[in-house]
Amino acid sequence: MSTRLTVAQAVVRFLAAQYSERDGEERRFFAGCFGIFGHGNVAGLGQALLEHADGLPYYMSRNEQAMVHAASGYARMTDRLSTFACTTSIGPGATNMVTGAALATVNRLPVLLLPGDIFATRAANPVLQELEDARSYDVSVNDCFKPVSKYWDRVNRPEQLPSALLAAMRVLTDPAETGAVTLALPQDVQAEAFDWPDELFARRVWRIPRPVPEPAALEEAAEILRSAERPLIIAGGGVIYSRATDDLRAFAEHTGIPVAETQAGKGSLPWDHECSVGAIGATGTTAANALAREADVVLGIGTRYSDFTTASHSLFADPAVRFVNVNVARPDAAKLAGTAVVADAREALRALGAALDGHSVPDAYRERGRELVGRWNAVVDAAFAERRDGLPAQAEVIGVVNEVSGPRDVVVCAAGSMPGDLHKLWRTRDPKGYHVEYGYSCMGYEIAGGLGVKMAAPDREVFVMVGDGSYLMMAQELATAVAEGVKLIVVLVQNHGYASIGNLSESVGAERFGTRYRARTDTGLDGGTLPVDLAANAASLGADVLRAEGADGFRDALRKAVGSPRTTVVHVETDPLAPAPDSGAWWDVPVAEVSALASTAQARARYDDDKKTQRRYL
Repeated sequence: MSTRLTVAQAVVRFLAAQYSERDGEERRFFAGCFGIFGHGNVAGLGQALLEHADGLPYYMSRNEQAMVHAASGYARMTDRLSTFACTTSIGPGATNMVTGAALATVNRLPVLLLPGDIFATRAANPVLQELEDARSYDVSVNDCFKPVSKYWDRVNRPEQLPSALLAAMRVLTDPAETGAVTLALPQDVQAEAFDWPDELFARRVWRIPRPVPEPAALEEAAEILRSAERPLIIAGGGVIYSRATDDLRAFAEHTGIPVAETQAGKGSLPWDHECSVGAIGATGTTAANALAREADVVLGIGTRYSDFTTASHSLFADPAVRFVNVNVARPDAAKLAGTAVVADAREALRALGAALDGHSVPDAYRERGRELVGRWNAVVDAAFAERRDGLPAQAEVIGVVNEVSGPRDVVVCAAGSMPGDLHKLWRTRDPKGYHVEYGYSCMGYEIAGGLGVKMAAPDREVFVMVGDGSYLMMAQELATAVAEGVKLIVVLVQNHGYASIGNLSESVGAERFGTRYRARTDTGLDGGTLPVDLAANAASLGADVLRAEGADGFRDALRKAVGSPRTTVVHVETDPLAPAPDSGAWWDVPVAEVSALASTAQARARYDDDKKTQRRYL
């Protein structure tokens, strides 16, 4: 049997029938489709989404990049078991999604992109917004998606659609391969009719695998861990995606091995668990980083070992340190010349727990971890309680949000100085309570990503923390949240510039050049503060706005936002020069080797000293 539909109608019907399943739980894989219509998709996917709105709900976005961020936020919040499709017109509508695609792929988050494309028949070429390439008439701007997609295809004939759709789903539902998937759909092909086999639209369930450790690799890993005197666990995002937090807790309690967390893995243990030593790396705690320097064996679970996690390969200082890496992705499992255990985090933890039955670290090592954590907690307490004259420090603001938010609430952030401060300071109480996009660290992710988080978890309060720089990059999805009745609490931190890059600029001897929002004078951008009113801007997008002064006024405003049923922006000014507690770790940002500036020469001397701690792990 067959059904005659357009290509676009077939795409929508197919997506509506896709499900994921893990541990016996089934759910729709596509919660809906974000889109902005224009020529290239309005007559194809636009018409199809109208006709089949009952199968695949449509959500209007305000920015194409933002809709991909919202889909990524949704996918991460659902542990990659569900996501959104995103459709755009051809040309700039499509290329606006490229940054979002890169973010999804870097963070291993499944998102389906359906950009419109130029005529496959070339009947009307060059069409409006077409990039003409004299080398090949088969090139369009959608080729930009190839390096940032885990799977890319262009459907030039209806007959090609079934294989493209199935390949897309294979990649989207593979924990080791997932990321952005792009199916470029020429606008004439979208509207073309074809007789489709009915089985294409049958309910299809994609089982999310839990690969188990290979016995020899498991035995080798267990033997290395048994021989360790100062082992350390690094919990990455894979622990949370595989819902292995309970298993990690049991493993850590049984063995006594302390647990440090990456940005994506923060929340793997509650902050006050006896085995939790907090964040690790360049944005980590002094406790976790001290143990990392001493560790003779590092057990990485679901981490890709970014340079922030490893402090640019300077953190693990023991000359004979060894790594055991549990990961569903073989390339990540092989990093740092480690013993690779290619497996699901939950399955590997259970197997390692059985293999290490009866084994525990010495009591003195457990006490060492508790002592270091106690010192760090005192530092955080002081940072949260500080009440400065004048504008509050960012750490004070974070402390107030941590205090007002509930145990299951979610904090969302992405770029600037706040992700680093949150990583070391935020006290996470729930595995899904911390959502910082730090794989791509994309300015503008926060509000859009928060929208996706709230759509995935409507029963949780979502606190979006965004600096003025990131807010100015992309605030439009406030209007989407208002239109959809999706409540966000947006903490808008105003410090009149790129504070994070200002700090980095100062550290490399560039004297905060080009990082302050100031009016131009004869000597540069060093005039008065710009008369920008971001609170008024937020109100113009339909959000309720509360202006807060000082940490105590901010607390009162935040509590009002929690009690409101509407999206509310709480605007607060902070001191951009007030430092947060230091992690004691390093980040490799090269400094100019020669310079006439004394500040740069001094920074280079410090850099050369720090560079000596960097090493290859072989």
